[in-house]
Amino acid sequence: MVNLESPAEEASRIALEEVFACIQAGRSFRLEAGAGAGKTYSLVKALKYLTNRHERDFSRRGQQIACITFTNVAREEIEARTDRHPIIYCDTNHAFCWLLIKGFQKQLKALIEQMPIWQEKLLEAGGVGARDVEYSLGHRAVREHVLSLHHDDVIPLTISLMENQKFRKIMTERFPIILIDEYQDTDKAWVEALKLRFLGQPNSPLFGFFGDHWQKIYGNGCGELNDGAVTPIGKKANFRSVNAVVECLNRMRPELPQFVKDPAEPGRVRIFHTNGWLGQRQGGQHWSGDLPAEVAHQALEATKAKMVDDGWDLAPGQTKILMLTHRVLASEQGYSNLAEAFQYNDSYLKKENRLIAFLVDVLEPAADAYAAKRYGAMFEALGGTVPLLKRQADKAAWSTSFDTLMSLRDNGSVGDVVDHLIASQRPRLPDRVEEMQHHLSAFEVDPSVEMPRPISELQKLRPVAYAEVKALRKYLDGHSPFETKHGVKGAEFENVLVVLGRGWNQYNFGEMLELAGAAAIPVNKRAAFERNRNLFYVACSRPKRRLALLFTQELSQDALAKLRAWFGPPSIEALAF
Repeated sequence: MVNLESPAEEASRIALEEVFACIQAGRSFRLEAGAGAGKTYSLVKALKYLTNRHERDFSRRGQQIACITFTNVAREEIEARTDRHPIIYCDTNHAFCWLLIKGFQKQLKALIEQMPIWQEKLLEAGGVGARDVEYSLGHRAVREHVLSLHHDDVIPLTISLMENQKFRKIMTERFPIILIDEYQDTDKAWVEALKLRFLGQPNSPLFGFFGDHWQKIYGNGCGELNDGAVTPIGKKANFRSVNAVVECLNRMRPELPQFVKDPAEPGRVRIFHTNGWLGQRQGGQHWSGDLPAEVAHQALEATKAKMVDDGWDLAPGQTKILMLTHRVLASEQGYSNLAEAFQYNDSYLKKENRLIAFLVDVLEPAADAYAAKRYGAMFEALGGTVPLLKRQADKAAWSTSFDTLMSLRDNGSVGDVVDHLIASQRPRLPDRVEEMQHHLSAFEVDPSVEMPRPISELQKLRPVAYAEVKALRKYLDGHSPFETKHGVKGAEFENVLVVLGRGWNQYNFGEMLELAGAAAIPVNKRAAFERNRNLFYVACSRPKRRLALLFTQELSQDALAKLRAWFGPPSIEALAF
């Protein structure tokens, strides 16, 4: 019989069979899924396998399978792909932890009293008293009847309660199976508590850890999870990239070799260094050895010219340029002040902030339609219903409101636009967005109450020029060829050009290459090495077909030797520009 499976499909099937075998045997496991392996596919398959096995008994006993995600976006994707099955509880770690601990009010109050960060607030309030503990606002506050927890309180409190045998018993009875997505980025202290209190202990949940420690890019994540009670499973598939790219990844990471879907599919990898440039390079701790900015730009243009000669389509839909951190990119793209308003990039990059989501997804398309005199499309963008405009006065009111809006979009601030919409009600802001404006206006500065992060971020966002919202939208709509490496984990592109240089204190890729080729990595360099290596791996594993790297920093002979080992001598070129 002819085997119709591709090498990648066979590797994927074998990994899933190992996952199912662990589930059948009641053994906790870790699925290590490298770049392009299809981690979420395996997670969803595992969840569907578990719902088929336990639909009746879990429903009867009021039990659920917990699936803990790293982001709300991931939660929504997994819920959609599992049809929101009632025996699956899918949410972020903070939501899961609060669900577990909120019934332990007496213990929570005692623990909060011991937390140094709460001491001053409790002293001013005369102690905890009869107040209930809640977690809804996401900031610390002592009010008449409640103590409101900060996001940063929830996981430490859960870790403390894990010492309580009754708590562990209730957790296990409620969630006999717990799957954790992106385990490598999950809070390190929380994972250590799982290892101490549950893994390998009798009458504990079955844990499934899904992720890839080579793709850990968040500082407080646990990274690689090694525990005798957890069976490691490597998913040796790559459904994203062609063999030319995957062969390089395999040399970079020989312990998890990957197989591609079609070994014959063509592709190419090219590495350019700028060691031949003889001018004065930059100095300083973070810029040492890099090209001057204008020369680096010339090097980038020369590289792009070579890519075009090589058959690359540099249109944004085909090619992504990965460079530096998002703050630098925000400056390049024209929305740096907007970026500074938010603590987390996902608030604006993934539009988790409701105001950003409304402005980018609703107001901007409506404004474009108005400018083009496509009024039906304008009302469709605003919500799909055209208001009844019988009177000329109604039409004039909408026209006046939008004329003012168009001017404010060009010349005003975010706050100017928001205030205009509240005043004119044409169009209306979403209720939750307008409520947040009122919360900001009504917020009274009180030393005993921290300004909630959403309100604080709104306060910082209001003075930002609205033109930056338009720039952000253009970027998010894919009109820009630029991407950040942090923003790109999980994404994939036909062609990828990675620009690697200095200018940031967290990364030095030349030093990373030297350490990768060293006989041993010093203990005090290990964390920095892994941080650099992981980001390098994430960037190099994005393309489907073509990969190019441009090093604007000068590379040592040891660094060049490691590049030759990973990518092959024919791929390494000195850039002439």
